[in-house]
Amino acid sequence: MSGLAGVLGVFDGVDATIEAIEKLRAAGIKRITAYSPAPDHAIEHALHQPISGVRIFTIVGALTGTATGFALPTWTSLDWPLITGGKPVIAMPAWVIIAFELTVLFGALSTVLGMLILAKLPYRKPLVVYDPSFSEDRYGLYVTPPSGRGGEIRELLREAGAIEVREKIGEVPGVPA
Repeated sequence: MSGLAGVLGVFDGVDATIEAIEKLRAAGIKRITAYSPAPDHAIEHALHQPISGVRIFTIVGALTGTATGFALPTWTSLDWPLITGGKPVIAMPAWVIIAFELTVLFGALSTVLGMLILAKLPYRKPLVVYDPSFSEDRYGLYVTPPSGRGGEIRELLREAGAIEVREKIGEVPGVPA
């Protein structure tokens, strides 16, 4: 694939980055990737990111663990019935601990699995738009422009205070389309 794949704007501060995000969103641009030296809630808020779906993996895993925590001892007790001290064969209070432990275990494992799946990890191709200065003191915005709007995006980034605007030609691996 050839042509303009994206525009990368480098910013000095978080305020200019947020201003650029707001201008881009006002112009109808949705595909924006932000790079920052540290997590910043203001950038997350400006990007209007959807809530992560990892929590669905967590609750499904936790409920599966709870069900397994009660089903396994029930099945075991019914398969080998042993009446001890006049207690019923299926004694639920004793299994709450097992259910709790499996809830935590399955919930944690499914959270990690959900994170890996939704983050599309591991990346097989490097992010060629990343700049090492984003880990030190600079902020970056990578924008995948709709057809024919590359010039408009470059101008919006410059107006917002970008100290550098770069173009990426061709297909950029690792950046969601």
